Order: sequence, then C-alpha cells, then structure tokens
Amino acid sequence: MIPTLLTVLPALSTDDNSWITFDIPSLMQNFWSATFDGLTFGSIYALVALGYTLVYGVLNLINFAHSEVFIMGCYGVWFTLSFLGFGPSAPNLSLGSIVVNLLLALIVAVCASALTAFVLERLAYKPLRKRNAPRLVFLITAIGASFTIQYTIFLVRGPVPEQALTMFKPTPIFDVFGTIVDSQQLLIVIAAVIMMVVTERFISKSRTGRGIRAVAQDPDTATLMGVNKEKIIITTFVIGGILAGAAALFYVMKIPSGVQYNGGFILGIKAFAAAVLGGIGNVRGALLGGLLLGLIGNYGQILLGNSQWTDVVAFVVLVLVLLLRPEGILGTSLGRSRA
Repeated sequence: MIPTLLTVLPALSTDDNSWITFDIPSLMQNFWSATFDGLTFGSIYALVALGYTLVYGVLNLINFAHSEVFIMGCYGVWFTLSFLGFGPSAPNLSLGSIVVNLLLALIVAVCASALTAFVLERLAYKPLRKRNAPRLVFLITAIGASFTIQYTIFLVRGPVPEQALTMFKPTPIFDVFGTIVDSQQLLIVIAAVIMMVVTERFISKSRTGRGIRAVAQDPDTATLMGVNKEKIIITTFVIGGILAGAAALFYVMKIPSGVQYNGGFILGIKAFAAAVLGGIGNVRGALLGGLLLGLIGNYGQILLGNSQWTDVVAFVVLVLVLLLRPEGILGTSLGRSRA
C-alpha cells in the first residue's frame, strides 16, 4: 500500500467521543520525560533535516528522496549488527566491544547513505540540470526517485519490518525532578549536537564550505570565480547522506523495530517540517527546528491523549509555519549565513 499522509491520522471511531482530549494534568505529570524523549527524537530529526537544508540551499530543490537516503542507512545498520550477532535482547558484551560494534555499524550506515545520495544526484538530478529543467520537474523526479527506492526495498525485503535489534541496555545517568535520563538519550543528543556543530563550522570556515555558500548565493558568479559547481553539488549531497547515516544509527538505537521499506517516509516528512520550522536553507535552523519539533510532537501526544497525534502535530506545525512565517524562525538562507 502506498503510504500517504492519511495513514498517520489516528483511527477514529464514530461511536467514541473521547478520541481527543486536552489532558493538561497528564502533560504536567510527564513533562520532563516528554522533554527528554522529545530532545532525543528531535536530534534525529535535526540530522536528517540538515540534508534537506543543504540541498535546498545549493539547488533550491526539496529532495523528497532524502528519506530513502536515510532508510538505506537504517538497513546498513541492521545488516551490520545482524552479521555481528545482535538480536532482540541486549548483548552481553563489554563496553569496549559495544563501542567498536556501533562504530562499525555507523561506518556502514554512513557509507550506505552517502552512496545512495551520490547515485541519486548523478542519475536523477544531474541530467535535469544539463537540460535546464524547470523546478517542477526536479520536484516530480524527487518524489519518483523516493518511491522507486522505497519499492525496490519492498521487492527485496518485503513489507514486514526487520527483526528488532537491541544495541545495548540503557543505564540511568541522572534524574531531573524524578525523571531518569539514561545513557541512550544522552548519547543520541550529545552526538547529534556535536555533528551539527562540526557541520556548521565546516560550512562556515572551510574552503569547501565557502564554496557551498558561494554556490548557494550565486552559482553563476561562483563558477566565474573558479568554484567547481558540480563538485560542490556532489559534496553537498554526500554530506547530507553522511548525516542521514548517523541519524539512521540513532534511529535504530531508539526504535529497534523501525527498519522497514517505508520507514523513512514519516520521519522524512517530520525532518522536512523541522527544516521549514527552523528556516529551510539554514544550518542552525535545522538543529533548532528538529529539537523544537521533537518537543512539540511529544507534548502534543500527551496533551491530546494519543501517541498517534505525534505525527499529526508535525504536519499541523508545518502548515502553520508555511502560513504564518514561511521563511522559518531563523529564516536566513545558506548563501547569506555567517559564523
């Protein structure tokens, strides 16, 4: 079945008038647990959102196939950990062994996502640039590429989610007002923020980063000044793929049973909403938008009384931002961003 936005709407019963609530006491009671979980999911959204932001900043293209770049990284993680003997239960391994295995899974995921992004750009988008195709053609191609990759995975792996893999058992680190913050949450948030900061510094300070900003601001002038536009475009897609691969590791870590042929669809839409919320084309905006969307989604599902409302809240936020502040919270394009 082709996934649509309707698939994320909660199943509503015409005989039940309690399908939506405004449970403020429950939100207050679970505020801190929702906050830490929201920051965890928001960090994953932010890493994927950065891929949307970079490509849009350079090509003015919404790369809807980026969700499949992400899911290829998830499969890279799953195959690697399956090969290493991981299963539904947490392995009885030393800390050093777990770190080595996770690093290996990260490398495979990053390579899988980066390679997918590279092939996607070369086969789908480069021919369109050579023909100076209209933006609408790019958009349609992105959607077509997304479904092509998605249903290729469907033909190979089937519709059933892959077996859940548990990487390690989270251990409590500290508590805030009685809410435990565990090692998994800290690892995901800290690692994601570090990656985002490194990416932002790379784009702001490195020679390649200056080339990315130059092409984003004025590709023709950048070419006249000696910037290799094709190399910059490839680099942009690969960076987005690398970050999506890292997000894939954290996603499988957080949702062990989430590896499925269409598993990237909803998360990709959420990441796109995060990029728009923070300011599409803004690196710092991707981080801000991801964290905010993670928090809003978690607060919303508790307030409205149903976990399925998390997805609906993301789409409502996207629509509201597009209506009220289409440039996003920070609203600075990649070409004009500064350190």
